[in-house]
Amino acid sequence: MSNLVLELRQGEVMIVNGAPIRFRTKSRIELTAHARFLFGKQIMPPDQADSPARRIYFALQSAYIGSDDERHQGLESARQLVSSFKAATTSGLACEILDRALAAAEADDCYQALKLIRRVIRHEDVVLGRAPAPAAAVPQPEVQAPAPQPDARPSTPMRRPGSQTLVLPTRTATAALTEDDAIKQST
Repeated sequence: MSNLVLELRQGEVMIVNGAPIRFRTKSRIELTAHARFLFGKQIMPPDQADSPARRIYFALQSAYIGSDDERHQGLESARQLVSSFKAATTSGLACEILDRALAAAEADDCYQALKLIRRVIRHEDVVLGRAPAPAAAVPQPEVQAPAPQPDARPSTPMRRPGSQTLVLPTRTATAALTEDDAIKQST
């Protein structure tokens, strides 16, 4: 097994095999053996488990880093919560991810299950209006460029206030770009 090196900031909490550890200084640690651990934003406090997907995450978190009794209770709770969520959702993808997460948890791969549930939480946040939709999911208006006219030259190219305008000739038309846009295109 390879070693895992983590850098943790001052005040950050890490849970290793059920024991919470708070770092007083910025630290670099190396895990040299298998351990059940979560740190930073991966740890969900009980008061943040305020939606169906978050409750599933919290149950799986308990199954992952809790004591033996807590693991059994967490996994049983996760099964019930997943069943309720699947009955209430219309998203086939969310149901598929929940099935994969539950299968991973039952195979004692709760870390992978938590990663999958974080995807469902992001989806749920968008549906509930807690977070904006990802840019790829938002339909963009279709913009049609005007047909190029070989002899047409723009009389006054559009530009942003305070930026210089570069006029780049092409074979069919003249393209007006701001200096910022020209830099972005060259990188």
